[in-house]
Amino acid sequence: MQQQQQDTISALQAMDAAHHLHPFTDSADLAKRGTRVIERAEGVYIWDAKGNKLLDAMAGLWCVNVGYGRKSIADAAYAQLQTLPFYNNFFQCTHEPAIQLAAKIASLAPANMNRVFFTGSGSEGNDTNLRMVRRYWDLKGQPSKKTIISRKNAYHGSTVAGASLGGMGFMHQQGDLPIPGIVHIDQPYWFGEGRDMSPEAFGIKTARALEAKILELGEDKVAAFIAEPFQGAGGVIIPPDSYWNEIKRILEKYNILFILDEVISGFGRTGNWFAAQTLDLKPDLITIAKGMTSGYIPMGGVIVSDRVADVLIRDGGEFAHGFTYSGHPVAAAVALENIRILEDEQLVDKVRTDTGPYLQDRLQTLSAHPLVGEVRGMGMVGAIELVADKHSMARFGSEISAGMLCREACIANGLVMRAVGDTMIISPPLCISRDEIDELIFKASQALSLTLEKIAARDN
Repeated sequence: MQQQQQDTISALQAMDAAHHLHPFTDSADLAKRGTRVIERAEGVYIWDAKGNKLLDAMAGLWCVNVGYGRKSIADAAYAQLQTLPFYNNFFQCTHEPAIQLAAKIASLAPANMNRVFFTGSGSEGNDTNLRMVRRYWDLKGQPSKKTIISRKNAYHGSTVAGASLGGMGFMHQQGDLPIPGIVHIDQPYWFGEGRDMSPEAFGIKTARALEAKILELGEDKVAAFIAEPFQGAGGVIIPPDSYWNEIKRILEKYNILFILDEVISGFGRTGNWFAAQTLDLKPDLITIAKGMTSGYIPMGGVIVSDRVADVLIRDGGEFAHGFTYSGHPVAAAVALENIRILEDEQLVDKVRTDTGPYLQDRLQTLSAHPLVGEVRGMGMVGAIELVADKHSMARFGSEISAGMLCREACIANGLVMRAVGDTMIISPPLCISRDEIDELIFKASQALSLTLEKIAARDN
């Protein structure tokens, strides 16, 4: 590397350490290591400032569904910036991009979900859900129904309400969370917590934890249950097949609203526009973000069922909630173009019938590796469980940091995978080709072998 280039990178790293506080980061540790400066991207690849090319198997942060470098999306943003760069949706005003986007999303959503409330992010979307379900029950004459039940190890954002709805203890420890009115039940993580019984039995058991919690709290106190179709940031935890039918039975029996957090899964990742369609779920509210704009610009929202929206509109008067950037015209224009690409290139259909099944088949080839205890996935997501003993499925001690060793090995081999503890997870762009999937699997296999070598070297 030329000295001038290295000096530029070093200067950026120093400036970053001096002024930039990163999300979910140990800033002191990062300052010692030096941040990786990402310079450009195209398709499913990113390049850092040193010129290293990496296949981005995380689609940025679960979001770049159509891949990087889509000029038509940039053109849509530019055209909207020239026409109407901003106006709010308060004070009896709106604009065409927000109108068109709301109608488009409603046309793609599950039946009887015809309205959209726009936010700036998925976290804001889940804050909106909390406000909306409590308002709904107030208007229904049941103001005591305020508690929302979530799951341990779930992720629903990092705002105060979003982090409270999530079930990650390390987040709760920083800020006296969760806030009142939010409780958590066990997660449906068979590999990590249920291998002493069949997946089917474990799925029913963990689903019935919801019923037990409703009975403990009192049906008249419970407003809603919130869940991800699969727990993304928790480690791509996919419930056993028996889980969701039991959850649906319980929600219907006790008349509890269902919030489905599709911030990750929405807009094609499971092979349908929404995982609600893939899993035959009937939510009252769907949280959306990420894939709505493929991450090209921030935007989130909530798709609202007719059941909830009709009560809010008919009986509610002013809903005292919203954001300056709700339905931002540039974000809406970008989302519309992003959805057009997904439709015109049939990317959602390809995930369902071609590349999704191909990715899952190729992922399973990694099951034979001595470091791998389980491989699981659906559509365009996957997880690889790292274990110390393939026979007993015993985990590594925390001092080994096997997941982080594997993540470093991936980067060294030109691949971005994420480590959640000792679970490696992927969520590649929906536009990934079969050849690129082959490259992903090859590089992942190399990284697993390198990780095993590093662990063995430590033991010696």
